[in-house]
Amino acid sequence: MIEFYGLSDEKINIVIKDNIDIQGEVTSAGSIALQDNIASENAFIIQKLIDANYNIAGKANLSEWANFRSEESISGWSSLGGQTTHYLFNNFNPCGSSSGSAVAVASGIVDIAIGTETNGSISCPSSINGIVGMKPTVGLVSRSGIIPISKTQDTAGPMGKSVKSVAKTLEVISGYDPDDPATSRIPDNFVFDFYSDLDNANLEGKRFGLLDSNNSSDEVKRLHNVLISFIESRGGSVVRFDDFRRYPGDDEYFLLKYEFKHGLERYLADANSQMKTLKEIIEFNEVNKEKTMPFFDQGIFYSSLELSEEHERYKKALQVLMKTKNQSLNILNEYKLDAFVGLTRGPAWKIDYNGGDRVAAEEVPSFGSGGFAAIAGLPHITIPFFQIGGFPIGVSLIGEEWSEKKN
Repeated sequence: MIEFYGLSDEKINIVIKDNIDIQGEVTSAGSIALQDNIASENAFIIQKLIDANYNIAGKANLSEWANFRSEESISGWSSLGGQTTHYLFNNFNPCGSSSGSAVAVASGIVDIAIGTETNGSISCPSSINGIVGMKPTVGLVSRSGIIPISKTQDTAGPMGKSVKSVAKTLEVISGYDPDDPATSRIPDNFVFDFYSDLDNANLEGKRFGLLDSNNSSDEVKRLHNVLISFIESRGGSVVRFDDFRRYPGDDEYFLLKYEFKHGLERYLADANSQMKTLKEIIEFNEVNKEKTMPFFDQGIFYSSLELSEEHERYKKALQVLMKTKNQSLNILNEYKLDAFVGLTRGPAWKIDYNGGDRVAAEEVPSFGSGGFAAIAGLPHITIPFFQIGGFPIGVSLIGEEWSEKKN
């Protein structure tokens, strides 16, 4: 936790990731560069939570700048909040970037928290810490009052002890916001009711496409077989499909770096921080590098600064991501799937202050289901299901846009 305000006996206690504005409180993204950034008003979703009788119990630590400062970053670490650790073992990483949100729930401080995701920042820490995490369709939940990375992929979402608590909170925070154009995409007939039918939910007749790989290890294949048996025992079916999609990692990475500078500076223009540009934050970090960069650099910041004027390349990257999104939707339609299903990602890895996540994560089984959902803006829920080496592993369900109620 970066700040703990206190629990209420009368209200629903919730913890908020510290890149979301709460009136009168600092919104830092975990960076000491923004420790003067006291919010003048609540983010749209915070006001909705308060109006729905939620008690804001505190601000959760996060991977600094939502893991978007360096390729050598350490999930759960920030210059303002220090290192958040896995809820079971303090020498293991909690994943990120919504690290503190996940650990606050897993450790029992609260039953529900809010995280944000651009790619994996809700699903990964939720899976690794054994809780439910929901990344909604991009546009279902407003991003106004949230420090951005990407207008194309960013969303906030609930992380909780149960599917019911997550569904109820998603109902509360969803909805149209005139200050976030993405929410204008919500269908006119959309029903914001994710909670009431949960007791009657079943898998009878449901079809799921297995997110598999020819490179899957024997352990992953074993878990897939257990998952398939579970679904089939409850009346569902699992389809193996020809996954011809190529993950457009280079195009996605460029798009995020391009959008980051523009989005951040729009946020800072109305913020109370003295920092108004990405360049000023870079300079602050260099001057204060003993505090801001004891373990990893700010290479992504420099790259974002350099790439922010490459408008034609940005247009091409958008086209590539849209093509990949359509491929995912075509698979869902061709195979008449209700959702994709697969293991969310591998288990927790040891914290490595020298090599960062990329080096440390090589020591554990590597797999993941959320990347295509992130770039396509599709809804993705992870639910605790397995363990590997005593660490939780979630199962992911990924549906078409606006299918939150269905799945």
